[in-house]
Amino acid sequence: MNDAAPNRSAKAASGGVAAERLRSFVQRIERLEEDKAGIAQDIKEVYSEAKGEGFDIKVLRKIISLRKKDPQQRREEDELLELYLSALGE
Repeated sequence: MNDAAPNRSAKAASGGVAAERLRSFVQRIERLEEDKAGIAQDIKEVYSEAKGEGFDIKVLRKIISLRKKDPQQRREEDELLELYLSALGE
C-alpha cells in the first residue's frame, strides 16, 4: 500500500503548500462560476429582448447552434437528415 498518499493528505490538512494551491483552484473556479452565471443571465435577457421584438427563440437557438459547427460538419448532417427523411418518405 502507498504510504505517500496519507502524508500528502496530512500536509494539505495542516495548511501546507498543497492546501494553499487547492484553495487557489477552488477560489478561481468559484469566480469563474459566478462569471458564467452572470453571462448566462445576460444571454437570457438578450433572448427575451429578441422574443419581445417577435423573433422565434427556438429558431434563434438553432441558428446559434448551427453557426458553432464547422461548415463541412453542417453539410454532412444536412445530407444525413435529407437521407433519413427520404427513407421515411417525408
